[in-house]
Amino acid sequence: MSTSSGTSLPIYLDNAASTPILDEVIREMLPYFKEYYGNPSSLHSFGRVTMRAIESARARVSSLIGCRRHEIIFTSGGTEANNLAIKGIAELARKSNPKKNCIITSVIDHESVLEAFRDLEKKGFDVSYLPVTREAQIETADLKRTIIDDRTALVSIMFSNNEVGTIQPIRELATITHQKGGLFHTDAVQAVGKMPIDVKDLGVDLLSASSHKINGPKGVGALYKREGLKLAAIIHGGGQESTLRSGTENVHGIVGFGKACEIAAQRLVSYETEIRALRDYLIDRVLYEIPNSRLNCFTQKRIANIAHFTFFGVNGEDLIIKLDELGIAASTGSACSLRHRRPSHVLKAMGFSYAELTGSLRLSIGILNTKQEIDQAVSILSQALEELRKISPFKLEADEQN
Repeated sequence: MSTSSGTSLPIYLDNAASTPILDEVIREMLPYFKEYYGNPSSLHSFGRVTMRAIESARARVSSLIGCRRHEIIFTSGGTEANNLAIKGIAELARKSNPKKNCIITSVIDHESVLEAFRDLEKKGFDVSYLPVTREAQIETADLKRTIIDDRTALVSIMFSNNEVGTIQPIRELATITHQKGGLFHTDAVQAVGKMPIDVKDLGVDLLSASSHKINGPKGVGALYKREGLKLAAIIHGGGQESTLRSGTENVHGIVGFGKACEIAAQRLVSYETEIRALRDYLIDRVLYEIPNSRLNCFTQKRIANIAHFTFFGVNGEDLIIKLDELGIAASTGSACSLRHRRPSHVLKAMGFSYAELTGSLRLSIGILNTKQEIDQAVSILSQALEELRKISPFKLEADEQN
């Protein structure tokens, strides 16, 4: 369907949840569905071909984040990478030293991190959750107050928040952690491929990444593990991925992930400037043209593609459904949290009121979006809000909240 302006619907503005696979990535993957189908663990030529493809992809992923090829472990995605890092370090640390029983994360980290911490808490680990400011920022002073001795095994802090986009001071947090003898992991799923990242410069010990956030296929991710760092496996079997992730490799997915990383590396500078400009254009239009609207994260230290709003006087889920009917794909926040229909733990941690939580909407831009799409999306959003506010039981509380 096309609009009078020439923009085709639907318009996809949920790129923080997942991105479309690029044509170049699909072309790279196709031969590994049909022609090169050998098991990478096999010694014959079919297996050697697919193993070489995996190693080529490993080099591409490592190049994007500034590490050595053998420091990359392929996983089924960001969630598995997070679990492997957190549980693999915590369990091994406590086994080698029972006093290393403290682990730290933040109240706004992704559910895959928080659930891993909750599981470890049930197993007797001492867990601490760092608070955040109204801008979803972690204060380094809070980590210093929390990590008071050498009992801390691991600190895991999200690089860039998946709902409001805030970027954390990872280098400083890693330094504080190391000064107390702990290890540092960051869930960088929302940041890898969207901004320059050098794991050696940051000083992190472990970093998680995901393919489908950077226009690669779903079902594949990676964990960077610093050379020499010991990690306990959480999946056991044939000993693939240096014994740390058993199971026959997802060859076509890994190949696609590698290609997506290569493309992301080539476009890093243009991504930051062009996507940020498009996002800021979206924000300006929304705030200028739509009454009782507010941007929820003003800090300049946020990822380039996310804009998070509160629209007073509506229910966010109703707004998403209405937008979907009108051809716009958006979300209120994390797709993982929405599955369980829970209020955003991120917005609650930021101190949002019920009205602010209720009317929230996340719009996240990708490399395939255009200015014409943004223009059309803002017009549709304005129309949807006008219709919903006429029948909504929610009050327009913008004046009271500002």
